[in-house]
Amino acid sequence: MKVTVCRKSHFNAAHRIYNPKWDDQRNEEVFGLCSLPNYHGHNYDLIVKLTGEVNPETGYVFDMKKLKEIVDEHIVNRYDHKNLNLDVPDFRLVIPSAENIAIAIWNILREQISREFTIRVVLFETERNFVEYSGD
Repeated sequence: MKVTVCRKSHFNAAHRIYNPKWDDQRNEEVFGLCSLPNYHGHNYDLIVKLTGEVNPETGYVFDMKKLKEIVDEHIVNRYDHKNLNLDVPDFRLVIPSAENIAIAIWNILREQISREFTIRVVLFETERNFVEYSGD
């Protein structure tokens, strides 16, 4: 039997959504206020879901303390209070949309967590806007 365990984390970050190949007018037409040159910020909520077998010796799918440590070290410390466009190498050549942030987070976590677990990332950019990525 497989069970999914979930860990919720939080980070704050600024970004600008724009395509550097386009002029300001085209960026504003497509991305609206999100493309303004002085950036804007979000209070992101992140839910990391791991699915796997329950270990009969521990009763755990995954040690949640260990999951917290992985997420804090590799995600929160990397993104929190950063300008994603300027401070985070993940987005030097990639638009830091919620979709691309979720993909980057999943890729980082996939390197840290055994492949015996399925990883799903849910990233809330606002209370109402969120994305989900599972490596598909």
